[in-house]
Amino acid sequence: MTVIATTAVPDHLRGALTRWMIEPMPGLYAGTLSARVREELWSAVTATIGDGAAVLLHPDDNEQGFTLHTAGERRRVPIDLDGLTLIALNPTETDNETVNP
Repeated sequence: MTVIATTAVPDHLRGALTRWMIEPMPGLYAGTLSARVREELWSAVTATIGDGAAVLLHPDDNEQGFTLHTAGERRRVPIDLDGLTLIALNPTETDNETVNP
């Protein structure tokens, strides 16, 4: 199963995604895709994302059983921590924070 979640994307991109996947709620797409179709759809998403954001989750042979990709200006940043993918919330804010003694 492949899942793509989008926020504030152009209508033509939504149409392209619904050709291959179902949209059970606005901005959420799910389907069983081949690797080639998944890669082509993700390429279309990243090329036309604009000011929006998107997340792609698909099965993979790793500890978590899936791989996560993000795109767009509003995205959250995935980070690798000892082989596990975690999400950094506001990474620029945490980089600039200092701990008061």
